[in-house]
Amino acid sequence: MSIKKLLEIWERQGQLQRKTKTYTMTIPLYDAARIKALATMYAPASEEDIITQLVSAALDELESQLPYVQGDKVAALDEQGDPIYEDAGPARRLAELTAQFLHEGQGRHD
Repeated sequence: MSIKKLLEIWERQGQLQRKTKTYTMTIPLYDAARIKALATMYAPASEEDIITQLVSAALDELESQLPYVQGDKVAALDEQGDPIYEDAGPARRLAELTAQFLHEGQGRHD
């Protein structure tokens, strides 16, 4: 999800409903003040909603910036019949580890 899309959601005051995991974290006071300001601006979003959605948007943005590294295996053919090679870079590794950890955490809510 892009930050632009996130702002659109907040403007509509829509909240994403997902399974969650609880984390305890410490953030700088300035960032905490900005989170509180956003929650005030986009009520009824809570500070926790703002943090959750910002983390999701940041992870989506980070994932989109991971470089493609051409692997050795042909994954598909394009419209002209040219090979498209599997991604052997960090994006693939992130997807594999995400799937693994998601599978391990299915059904558990912290």
